[in-house]
Amino acid sequence: MEFNELNSVERFFIHRLTGVNLNEAKSGYKVEESTSSYGDYNWRYVPGESLKREITEVLLEKELKESLCRLNPDIERNPENADEVIRKLRAILITVANVGLVRANEEFSRWLRNEHSLPFGPNGDHVKIKLIDYEKLQNNTFILTNQFKVHARETKIPDLVLCVNGIPVVVGEVKTPVRPAVSWYDAAHEVHDIYENTVPQLFVPNILSFASEGKELFIGAVRTPLEFWAPWRIEDEKNELHQFAGLQNVAQQLTHLLKPSTLLDILQYYSVYGTNNSKKKVKVVCRYQQYEGANAIVQRVVEGSIKKGLIWHFQGSGKSLLMLFAAQKLRRQAELGNPTVLIVVDRTDLDSQITSSFASADVSNFVTTNSIKELNDLLERDTRKIIITMIHKFRDAYPDMNRRKNIIVMVDEAHRTQEGNLGRAMRAALPNAFLFGLTGTPINKADKNTFWAFGAEEDEGGYMSRYTFQDSIRDKATLPLHFEPRLPNYHIDKEALNTAFQEMANDLSEADRNRLSQKAAKMNAFLKAPERVQTIIEDIADHYEKHAAPEGFKALIVTPDRHACIQYKEALDKLMPENSSKVVISTSANDDLEFKQKWGVDKDRQEKIVEEFNKPDSPLKFLIVTAKLLTGFDSPVLQTMYLDKSLKDHTLLQAICRTNRLFPNKTFGRIVDYFGVFDDTARALAFDEETVKTVITNLQELKDKLPEYIDKCLAHFEGADRTKEGFEGLEAAQNAIGSNEKRDAFAKDFSILSKLWEALSPDEILNQYQNDYKWLAQVYASVKPSSDDNGRLLWHALGAQTTALIHEHIHVAGINRDMEEMVLDAEVIDELMNKKNPKEAERVVKILLSRFKKNANNPTFKALGERLEELRNKAEQGLISSVEFIKQLCELAKDTLRAEREIISTRERKSAKAALTELFLEMKTDRTPAIVERIVSEIDEIVKFVRFDGWQASVTGERLVQKELRKTLLKYRLHKEEELFNRAYEYIKEYY
Repeated sequence: MEFNELNSVERFFIHRLTGVNLNEAKSGYKVEESTSSYGDYNWRYVPGESLKREITEVLLEKELKESLCRLNPDIERNPENADEVIRKLRAILITVANVGLVRANEEFSRWLRNEHSLPFGPNGDHVKIKLIDYEKLQNNTFILTNQFKVHARETKIPDLVLCVNGIPVVVGEVKTPVRPAVSWYDAAHEVHDIYENTVPQLFVPNILSFASEGKELFIGAVRTPLEFWAPWRIEDEKNELHQFAGLQNVAQQLTHLLKPSTLLDILQYYSVYGTNNSKKKVKVVCRYQQYEGANAIVQRVVEGSIKKGLIWHFQGSGKSLLMLFAAQKLRRQAELGNPTVLIVVDRTDLDSQITSSFASADVSNFVTTNSIKELNDLLERDTRKIIITMIHKFRDAYPDMNRRKNIIVMVDEAHRTQEGNLGRAMRAALPNAFLFGLTGTPINKADKNTFWAFGAEEDEGGYMSRYTFQDSIRDKATLPLHFEPRLPNYHIDKEALNTAFQEMANDLSEADRNRLSQKAAKMNAFLKAPERVQTIIEDIADHYEKHAAPEGFKALIVTPDRHACIQYKEALDKLMPENSSKVVISTSANDDLEFKQKWGVDKDRQEKIVEEFNKPDSPLKFLIVTAKLLTGFDSPVLQTMYLDKSLKDHTLLQAICRTNRLFPNKTFGRIVDYFGVFDDTARALAFDEETVKTVITNLQELKDKLPEYIDKCLAHFEGADRTKEGFEGLEAAQNAIGSNEKRDAFAKDFSILSKLWEALSPDEILNQYQNDYKWLAQVYASVKPSSDDNGRLLWHALGAQTTALIHEHIHVAGINRDMEEMVLDAEVIDELMNKKNPKEAERVVKILLSRFKKNANNPTFKALGERLEELRNKAEQGLISSVEFIKQLCELAKDTLRAEREIISTRERKSAKAALTELFLEMKTDRTPAIVERIVSEIDEIVKFVRFDGWQASVTGERLVQKELRKTLLKYRLHKEEELFNRAYEYIKEYY
């Protein structure tokens, strides 16, 4: 029995959508009469050869004419009017050669959405022409066909075509599920690069196309580059679907996507046309997380009982479009009575980004506010539009400015300003509004109040929709991030600079804030030391030329402050062309005139600079910034960020994610860290301990794997003489992998090797393997399918470094040998996320037993063990804050030491590790806040520092311990936690 794309995937999809099993069909079987039902709505299977049409025709004109008469009383009275509508639709099909596929598709979509009218009414009145009935779906016909021959420049036969009322709106292409080297990508390539170019008329009415090999389902709009095709999943089952790919799971996704109500929902509300960075017309259809998130908002507003909700969709996964889709659908819901939709941001960059998204998508009835007065006027006049504004413009808002109930507010990056006075002012001004918060960074349940502000109790975990870092990378909505710490040799540890940039500054007094500002200023003075800046700029220039320039990528340099931007620019100009970099900073009223004229960048100039930067072929390669463009800046060609500034938490995560956007041949975003924010990245990514993990992979581990994979690839050519040149040597190598199975196995191994090679390049370790790798790469290239656009995932592009090697242009140079690389990709995160060890509780029990086994029958120690496990559970569930965790841990340690003192000798007690640290190390998990371990360690150091007999009875000794303890707590902004101080001091006093 053979499995192929016809009997395994194509016919399976037909069976799931229509109920017809063509593998069992016998002669005379009336497949046309079999259907699969979604309630009252049906897809009906009709074989391609049974359709009454010429192969040059795209429309099923008989079916279309019947539908026009059925849905339009004015046409039913005069059926000849249907012919006129069909003539107009045919004319759009013909124009595709002149106006292009996207513009023709946009015009046809207006007809599909019933936006056109013709003079078919009484007395020649214009009436809306209804091609599709969106209110009563049973009034439409849904036909699925295969072997749908179409002839234009050539004759093509797509695998599956779906027609609504005789109009082909979906094209599907499938591939075999049983060859490792074949994937959905091959099917998508056939749609995008072959069908759309040879039979473009077929795609003029297209809503979307899909591609599958029976393992995954991807969708794309017309002219969507293959790297932007996106998977379609089901929100409630996305994690389970990823764990096991197969026909059943893909079928669930397919039936959800092609359910008539979903498909027509996408046509009406979830497809937009706009312009990209190159000013080219594009069509965008929603990704599944945007569809689910926006629909969740609309459903909540329509139902009306819950007035708020929190949406976490990771940075770069399309929140601006999600808000656009939601706003469009909300405005068109008749039951909402012409609502007002407010989109609120907290930074100019985000305001510009979202306004640009709405403007380029040609969204109707939206306005932006240029002043506080303008926003007030719009609200007071009861404006019924989409309003884009900044939270700061609510500064003068007064209570009950507009009490209307059909006002919907969507707040972008909700975690920042919504917790202060501006958020309260907005709520007071619009007391009956719906409030939805959207954030791209996870939120810690214990330490942030955003859940209170936007999270509804009815939503599990506090989120009404969640699309995590793991989801984003797995779906290729964003790229993995690679971190390269490259600290100057004289780097001063951040702890030595104190904690001027820690997140809790708002909790301090004004005097404390001023002191911290002074320390920050001193730190900036150090960072801008000419010798240090020159060293970093030389490294940036060298790194960029070796790692980013060969691929055609661009970079962002983030400096400590505005004046540092100029300093870095002047240093870079000595090494690279002056027009290769530009400074983007703002100026203030206190700046002198010369500074403003030379360096000031207003909004218009910034837009022009960004536009130039976004052009891949422009000479502008670097943007030098300190605050601008760290949020709301969407530049796919940006791949590397050179970071020399202290960033924290949300700001850090938002900034580094500027590099994670999709772009051809771009496989990851890179952050080169000169400041040392690397240590804070884990905390920024660990706000939601349940779903976000980080992994650090030492570069040495990659080096250790290289010989293994070289040998593994060479093993495929056992007996082949690699010293032979010319066709004899190449033929012998190809014969060694002569079957499809052997070629697929070699392709799989070499795929891993090429990634390793590219990640290590240009490390000098590659030199000793250069000849072997070059030989393997040439053999690989010789057996790769000859057509460049036959895009198989396993036969992917080798990357710039590998290609250069094949042409004998490999660049080998040393890099910082101490560099550790932090890699966050789907494979690594999935491994951690899915490794849910059922013996976790047993492991904790064993740790406790090892601690208390000498006194297992002692009820005191039994109680201590129970307290420890209870404390650990609370910390993991986010039920207590970091501060409370430390308080309780100190008290538990003190009680444990008191109990141990009664049974352990003095000598054993003095030589033992500090119990506080030991207990912490035993119970800590990946979700334990990093700050806890550092505080515990420093408290333990105090114990060692003040060790002398009788200090408890000495006033000087007590003061010394108390002083050192307070200094430690001050470093972490915990010096005002009196209870924490007392318990920690009691612990030290008890131990010694």
